[in-house]
Amino acid sequence: MSLATRTGYIAIVGRPNVGKSTLLNHLLGTKLSITSRRPQTTQHQILGVLNDRPAQMIFIDTPGLKREFREGSQALGSYIKKQSIGVLAEVDVAILVVDVKGWTQMDSYVLEQIKQQEIPVICVLNKIDQLEKKELILTRIKEISELHTFDAFIPTSAIQKDGLGALKAELKKLLPEGKHIYEEDDLTDRSSRFLVGEIVREQLFRQLGEELPYQSAVVIDKYDEQDASISIHATIFVEKESQKGIVVGRRGQRLKSIGTEARQGITELVGRKVNLYLRVRTKQNWTSDHNSIVALGYQ
Repeated sequence: MSLATRTGYIAIVGRPNVGKSTLLNHLLGTKLSITSRRPQTTQHQILGVLNDRPAQMIFIDTPGLKREFREGSQALGSYIKKQSIGVLAEVDVAILVVDVKGWTQMDSYVLEQIKQQEIPVICVLNKIDQLEKKELILTRIKEISELHTFDAFIPTSAIQKDGLGALKAELKKLLPEGKHIYEEDDLTDRSSRFLVGEIVREQLFRQLGEELPYQSAVVIDKYDEQDASISIHATIFVEKESQKGIVVGRRGQRLKSIGTEARQGITELVGRKVNLYLRVRTKQNWTSDHNSIVALGYQ
């Protein structure tokens, strides 16, 4: 007797920098969401499909959720909140990712949003590899269990792929019965153009760190596919002329480095030779203007 087919949407939510995107990438077995050590790297929902028969798990990685965003970035902050909170009304299961080293007020805020939906919730206690005393895991589970009735607690180290099997097993129990929505070889519903823009933005975060504020965006101007190669023209938008200088660097060396690393990631994605051309432009106060963020792909 064959097992019933199960299919469902699963939101991965949590405060910034708890490892949500790393968790998604290792669950899928491939890099889909961009990552960096800097919080708030993810700014869009990323859908990833995992076929683990008889279940099809449709994960939605969300931006790190916090109560307030920096002054002057109201439009972008509102967009990010909608990406994080809005998805909870549309999924079958939620995964709340927390840092096992400690619960914070931001974790409480995320949990408040989850509680407004009547859906199963798994609490993933991530970064257990960073604990010197493993007995703290049980202490943390006891503390968090007093805040909400979770369907399961799964200690993980997403970066070391520890605990992912247990997480998938629990998810299979919670997903509703139903036919698969995506084809067997589908990975995401995002276009190659979008993923390319994300790879470039990842390098901005990784190479510039705290030097560059969050007011940066990447727009793909041209995506020309040929038989053996792809030519891509992209514009990096910042809000101030001083930020433009930071991205370009002395004699253009920093922009060249960003392009070199991004080209390597894009080549791995598309499996062809990539010609990548980057330029930097200033668009003042775009993060505070709704029409501007829409024009830059935040929709």
